[in-house]
Amino acid sequence: MTPSGSRPTIKEVARRAGVALSSVSRVLNDHPDVSENMRTRVLEAIAELGYEPNLLAASLRTGSSRTIGFIVPDLRNPLFGSIVTAAQDVLSRLAYAAVITTSSSDADRDAEMARLLRHRQVDALIVSPADQTRGDLIDELRRFRGPIVLLDREVDGLPHASIVETDHGGGMGQATRHLLSLGHQRVALLTGSLHVKPSAQRVQAFREAYRESGLACPEDLVRPIGFAPEYGEQSTIEVLGMPSPPTALIVGGNQLLTGVLRSLQGLGFSPGVDIAVISCDDVPLSQFHNPPITVIDRDVTEIGSSAARLALERLEDPDQPPRRIVLPTTLVLRDSTPSH
Repeated sequence: MTPSGSRPTIKEVARRAGVALSSVSRVLNDHPDVSENMRTRVLEAIAELGYEPNLLAASLRTGSSRTIGFIVPDLRNPLFGSIVTAAQDVLSRLAYAAVITTSSSDADRDAEMARLLRHRQVDALIVSPADQTRGDLIDELRRFRGPIVLLDREVDGLPHASIVETDHGGGMGQATRHLLSLGHQRVALLTGSLHVKPSAQRVQAFREAYRESGLACPEDLVRPIGFAPEYGEQSTIEVLGMPSPPTALIVGGNQLLTGVLRSLQGLGFSPGVDIAVISCDDVPLSQFHNPPITVIDRDVTEIGSSAARLALERLEDPDQPPRRIVLPTTLVLRDSTPSH
């Protein structure tokens, strides 16, 4: 509290820390281009003064609801739960609240959720649609006047949208080459619909890895089936029942992996013994399965944090051009990928 007992302002925080107003904003916004020394000085000043943003005054002054809307396929998926949590951590530092909606992986609901959030007058949208090609969704997003950040998607007709994506192609290429180097020639790829960018990138990189190796890609084992567990369960039964079954599986999502592992158990196959298995995203299921599953991992915390920062940057400076952030993957080797 200030000596007079009044509510401290952001100007007083800047004065106490000996920095510019914009520097205080960048610290509160968790901007990556802030030195540790400046971050410490600002946070110490905030703590000393007991500074808290005046949400009502800011809302009346700016016309901002100080809310960010999210549309994600399914919060029961640990991936999206972690992304939203990381984004909320960044937003809360600037006293923004999240309004979270899910499509339940139903493309028909994406446009409905976008309409709902637009009517709620959220300041920005962070979106990971179930189908990035749907015209009704594109129309709704075009009607939205605030910043839009797309997660692992690229929607035609939205040149003003920022994008946070993962190098899914690089990760899939590395995983496929690893299996081929171990002697596996019949590798099955079970992944999501080609209507979402990560799946399309994975399929393309899978084929390229085969081409680079001089081997013919087993097109009968390329299965863009969707992300639900039941799709993984059924496709595993199908490919392992073929006259020339695969000796390795690459699974394009942790929910798919749930179904895959259930089928393998039912068929008497043990990952790492009878068949090699690689999955995407390092969730607890992969870590604690016996044996642990090799994964194409990505930094989901950075995905959420980056998305929140991009939205806040555009709110602070609407004239700033949209940005694209591409985050790397890491192949985490475990006991589920033996040589063939």
